[in-house]
Amino acid sequence: METGLTLVVLVVLLAVSFDFINGFHDTANAIATTVSTKALPPRIAIILAASMNFIGALTFTGVAKTIGGKIADPAQLDFGVLVVIAALLAAITWNLVTWWYGIPSSSSHALIGSLAGAVIASAGWGQVNWSGFMDIFKALILSPIIALVVGYVLMNLLYLLFSRVSTPPVKVNRGFRYFQILTAALQSFTHGTNDAQKAMGIIVFALVAANVQQDASHIPFWVQFVCALAMGLGTSVGGWKIIKTVGGKITKIEPINGATADLTSSTIIFSFTQLGLPVSSTHVISSAIMGVGAAKRFKNVNWGVAKRIVITWFITLPISAIIAALFYLVLALFL
Repeated sequence: METGLTLVVLVVLLAVSFDFINGFHDTANAIATTVSTKALPPRIAIILAASMNFIGALTFTGVAKTIGGKIADPAQLDFGVLVVIAALLAAITWNLVTWWYGIPSSSSHALIGSLAGAVIASAGWGQVNWSGFMDIFKALILSPIIALVVGYVLMNLLYLLFSRVSTPPVKVNRGFRYFQILTAALQSFTHGTNDAQKAMGIIVFALVAANVQQDASHIPFWVQFVCALAMGLGTSVGGWKIIKTVGGKITKIEPINGATADLTSSTIIFSFTQLGLPVSSTHVISSAIMGVGAAKRFKNVNWGVAKRIVITWFITLPISAIIAALFYLVLALFL
């Protein structure tokens, strides 16, 4: 019993660490375009992102319920807490590696892949709820494609609109620079509504597996608060390497492009949050930036960096699953 409770405490600590790392890993999602266009100074932008992430994380629980019960039934796993520990260790490892190299990888892909890999290593392929897993997988794959298309279309509409008015481009950009403050706040809020809930869901998964609570759809308030706080604190640390990639290496960002990309991605993220489905805010934002960049001029997009990001989309799930399976097998030798 004492060992079980100790492992649950370890899960909470690892989940909070994951949320903290997710915060500084994904800070770029909300503020990269705002910083790159000088709409806000970096320090102010980070404070704004941290505050709105915290508020967003406390507002919704649908994604947490999906993570907590749709990938596998924690009550059916003999070593469910160990599964969660292995999954978190793998996701944290992958997040740190991609952060170190400045690659805007997906914390969502890493966590989903890691959880599936650890479940398979523990109880076999049959214990994965493939229907629920595929729903999540489709959301992770479709959301960046939608962001690319919507960003491209919306940017073209704005270009068409402002080509018909006599307002000088300098004034247009100045107006959008102010508008970017609002879109950055909205982006940070929606990031909190989706990303912070993943750690909440993984904690609830462990609580059910350890028989601490029975209902995987119930998210205790203390879990919400701890995860929201960790996400906010992590965001306040910042992720400058990824900010450079997202904010400048994909395409040249102007205020009108940045505001459009932020508005596109925040709308898509929030739509999936309402559906209770996790998405990768990193991939959604990167795709929205590619879309608005391509609308201006196809050659303006650094497709080399874009290709690197897309490759990471596809390799994160299998690699994190393999890492989690290895972590589980090693932990099982001792525990």
